[in-house]
Amino acid sequence: MDSKAAVSVLPLHQGEVPIYMETGKAYPRAVKGTFRSLKWWATAVTLTWWHLAPFLRWDRGAGEPNQAILIDMAGRRAYFLFIEIWPQEVYYLTGILLIAAISLFLMSALAGRVWCGFFCWQTVYTDLFVWVEKLVSGDRSQRIAFDRQPMSAGKFGKTALINLVWAAISAACGIGFTLWFGDAFQVLGEIFTGTASVATYGCIVVIGGFCFLLGGYARERVCVYLCPYSRFQSAMFDEHSLIVTYEAWRGEPGGTARKGQSFEGRGHCVDCRSCVQACPTGIDIRRGNQLACIGCALCIDACNSVMDRYNLPRGLISYDSSANIEARGRGGQGGVRLIRPRTLIYGGILAVVGSVMLIRLVSRPDVEVNVLHERAPLYVQMSDGSIRNGYVYKVLNMKAADRSFTLSLSGLDGATMDVVGGETRATQAELQVARDSVGSFRIYVTAPAAALTGKGMTVNFDLDGPSRRIETPSLFAGPEK
Repeated sequence: MDSKAAVSVLPLHQGEVPIYMETGKAYPRAVKGTFRSLKWWATAVTLTWWHLAPFLRWDRGAGEPNQAILIDMAGRRAYFLFIEIWPQEVYYLTGILLIAAISLFLMSALAGRVWCGFFCWQTVYTDLFVWVEKLVSGDRSQRIAFDRQPMSAGKFGKTALINLVWAAISAACGIGFTLWFGDAFQVLGEIFTGTASVATYGCIVVIGGFCFLLGGYARERVCVYLCPYSRFQSAMFDEHSLIVTYEAWRGEPGGTARKGQSFEGRGHCVDCRSCVQACPTGIDIRRGNQLACIGCALCIDACNSVMDRYNLPRGLISYDSSANIEARGRGGQGGVRLIRPRTLIYGGILAVVGSVMLIRLVSRPDVEVNVLHERAPLYVQMSDGSIRNGYVYKVLNMKAADRSFTLSLSGLDGATMDVVGGETRATQAELQVARDSVGSFRIYVTAPAAALTGKGMTVNFDLDGPSRRIETPSLFAGPEK
């Protein structure tokens, strides 16, 4: 075999039709190896987090929810440990989504579709469902034969059992989803005692139904046809990205072989198709990087086991970069380049966005004020000639304690105010705002006509609180002079 042979991919042999093309369904064969073990660990970690994280507790004080991670739709709050997010702070969600997207790009630039192959929910549940199917009806060849059998009592029973277990797993997925939106212990008790809301049961049906459909029946079709990531994945890769690759320079020309025969003058690929049979999307990695490859690396485990049987070096299929494959094909040495312009740009964006969010989180105020001027009417002229304007004054108390604020006026000589919902004095009022709530007050500001110089005067609402003073200017409307 010429070690300097040009890198190429295996052509499609005339008349060759993979089993996926015959049946419209992939039948992945069970394999053992490093990447299969890593996938099971990823599945265990992912499902453990999904189902048990809602039960983690975090003490926020009396009257506050003690679930560590909670999206409280009814209370319009989101809690993550010591962080409490209000609806108007939706920019945090924007930042999280941006970080998730850039992290995916960085992950892809470094190690290809490692997310798809190990941590994506579609991959996790498909793996689990295939494992159940294997326990009931056998490994790959047995499942193919089972599906081709005519319907019988035995086939119906096994199919029913498979679907029943899938439904149980899907229901657990749906229940796990609902626990993030309410106290996990309470919601779980309500679900199993039949006292949960219709919305809760509906959510379980929708989430569980999609899990059942996509993981049990759609499977690889989701990765190949529905997932948008597969369409633009190649834009995330470069020649130094670590992806699942076939060393064509070493494997070709391949062909069938007997154990113990010499491989002098030929490639190491024995055309056993173990890599194809192990692939959950049914592709042949020997034909190069493809849209349907999810980077699960099961073909590596399958190929390595065959190489061991023939006493050949492992790594005919490996997690490597195309630059390294080409370098070794020319007789050189490859290397891993993690730091390069693409990864630096992604890392820089992550650092900037993360820093902005952290600074905003640390410096976020614990009180916010909004003043809304009444529009109909803009002002009212009183019987003594003075002018009155109406306002809705809202104070957002983001502390877990009742608070008292002092509201005063400035900027308009002789103005007084009446506060509906507060203890009023001529130019000052005490506003009581409950913990974690918005205090809404209707304020009427009255100024003598002589104090007005024209339409469009400004009055300042000065709020003195326990932590800081907030000045909020607003329009004071009056007749034109």
